[in-house]
Amino acid sequence: MNVQKSFEQHASGTIYVVPTPIGNLEDITYRALNTLHTVAVIAAEDTRNTKKLLNHFDINTPLVSYHEHNKEVRGQQLLVRLENGESIAIVSDAGMPGISDPGYELINAAVESNLPVVVLPGANAALCALVGSGLPSTEFLFYGFLPRKKKDKLRELERLGVHKATLLFYESPFRVKETISAIYEQLGDRELAIARELTKRYEEFVRGTASEIISWTNDKELKGEFCIVVEGSKVSDESHDLWWSHLSVVDHVAHYMEQENMKSKDAIKQAAVDRKMPKREVYQTYHIEN
Repeated sequence: MNVQKSFEQHASGTIYVVPTPIGNLEDITYRALNTLHTVAVIAAEDTRNTKKLLNHFDINTPLVSYHEHNKEVRGQQLLVRLENGESIAIVSDAGMPGISDPGYELINAAVESNLPVVVLPGANAALCALVGSGLPSTEFLFYGFLPRKKKDKLRELERLGVHKATLLFYESPFRVKETISAIYEQLGDRELAIARELTKRYEEFVRGTASEIISWTNDKELKGEFCIVVEGSKVSDESHDLWWSHLSVVDHVAHYMEQENMKSKDAIKQAAVDRKMPKREVYQTYHIEN
C-alpha cells in the first residue's frame, strides 16, 4: 500500500510530471514554468525540442534525455538522484508525459520505491479533441495509436467496437485515411470527428459520419498530428451475450434493421462482427435467402 501526501516535506526529492504545450506556447502554466525553474534536472524525451521551450522562457535548468531507447539505464540514474534528495521534472515533446509518450516506467518505478510523484495539469490533445468533437464526453475510452498493420488494426477495432463509450485515437498524417477507412469497415458509418494541429494556427475540426469524412479526405493531402474521435456503440447491452444464437443470419440482420434502426449495410456489418464471420458471407447469405 502506498499513501502519498504530495505537499508534505519528504526526505527524498519529488518527481514532477510537467505537461508542455502541444502547439501554442501560451498554454503552459505559471506552475509548470516555476517547476521547470526550480527542479535540479529536467528529463526530456528530446533535449533539442525541450531546449527551444526553455530558451523561450529563459529557463536554464540542466537537461538530460529520457526516451524509449535509454529509459532503463537513465531511469535508474534518475531514481538515485531522487533518493539523494534532488527533485526532477519529466517532460515529453508535447502534452502530458506518460500518455502515448515516455514517462510511465519512470513514474511506476518511483511509486514502487515510495518516492513522491506530483502531476501538474496541462495540455492534452485527446481531451481537447473529445470536447471539441461534439460527441458525448460523459464516458470515453482513450486508446492512443492503433496498430499499423490492417489485420491487427481491424482486430483491435472489433474488440473496441462494442463499447458504448466514445473512442479516442491518435494518428499520424500518413495513416489517418487508412485508419478512418478501417473504422468504417469494422464499425460501420458512425459519427466521428478528426481534429488536427490542435491549439496551433491551422487547427481544424472535421465532423460527420465515417463515410462523409472518407469522401472529404479523398482529394486532400493531410498534414499535422491528428486525433480521431469515434461515436460509441449504440447496440443494446444484450448483444454482448449470444442472444442471437437461435436466429438465422437473415433474422440476425433483420433484428438490427428493425430494432436498432440500422441501414442494411450497417446491420450486415454488425451481424458479421457478432458471428465472427466475413462480412461478404453475411451479405451473400442475407441477399440470397431474403
